[in-house]
Amino acid sequence: MSGFCRLERDRSLATRVDGGGGVMTGALAPIALSLRGVTKRFGAIRALDGVDLEVPRGAVFGLVGPNGAGKTTTFGIACGYVRPDGGTVDLFGEGPFDPSKHRGRVAVLPQDAQLGRDIPLLDQLVYFARLQGLGKQEARSQAGWALELAGVTSRARARSRTLSHGMLKRVAIAQAFIGEAELVLLDEPTSGLDPVQAERIREHIVAQRHDRTVVVSSHNLNEIEAVCDHVAMIDHGRAVLAGTVAAITGKNEEVRITLAEGPVPLDMVKTALAGDSVDWDEASRTLVIRFVSRPGRGAEDVIGQALRTLLGHHARISQVVKGRSLERTYLESS
Repeated sequence: MSGFCRLERDRSLATRVDGGGGVMTGALAPIALSLRGVTKRFGAIRALDGVDLEVPRGAVFGLVGPNGAGKTTTFGIACGYVRPDGGTVDLFGEGPFDPSKHRGRVAVLPQDAQLGRDIPLLDQLVYFARLQGLGKQEARSQAGWALELAGVTSRARARSRTLSHGMLKRVAIAQAFIGEAELVLLDEPTSGLDPVQAERIREHIVAQRHDRTVVVSSHNLNEIEAVCDHVAMIDHGRAVLAGTVAAITGKNEEVRITLAEGPVPLDMVKTALAGDSVDWDEASRTLVIRFVSRPGRGAEDVIGQALRTLLGHHARISQVVKGRSLERTYLESS
């Protein structure tokens, strides 16, 4: 079981952290994982410096930050593998990880997880399933499902040492979904996978939304934006920004329309969108429209109004984007 942390199965106030590090009250929602003021030092290194984090149940939650920001330490503390020096950790409103309460309810994929080199894959997966509390028949069934998810059913009796890095990584990811864990923590799950397999894993993660809570740590911000509905950015051991992906990237408050060479009827757009902020960036030839979303008028309505005006005045549209990319947001917050 080298490298794997297999763990034992309401608070209702969701929070998010603003750009200044302060906690802001958000919508009411059950919480799967909460960290409050969590600190952790390794000798002279301060890995976590008062992390505040709340992960809603049923969310696909992204955790991003530079190397050494504290993401892996956060995972270790959440699953009880690492003991914090201070602060509080709460799983499902039941306090910190406790094997007697949480066995089979939390699963973890460490970034550098490894399988036993000389044990057949099927046997290892059955073992992991049994650790989750499954009976013999169900454990074998779940192990077979995991092999199928990993795309290595034909290698069920193969030893790990005979498989490629990509195959082993896929098996390691699949084992994290064995059983009915309510919270799954995945540290860099698609790192090292080819594009086809990475997409397959992303699709599986998205399919878990609402049925379980999945927290994904990744340096691939495009992947986080595509897969996750919530995100937190950690830097120097602190959560510096957290909330829904839509809120953080401004998808419900900003539209960017890039024009090709030709007319730029800026005044006409401003008239059509009276009450909204309309700016022109000459360098990128982009109209930046900022608006307040309200019932009956969202981003799509703003886009429709703007495009009708632009096309009516022979403007040539190259691109329409809602909000900013998560990557741009991250760079601006760093």
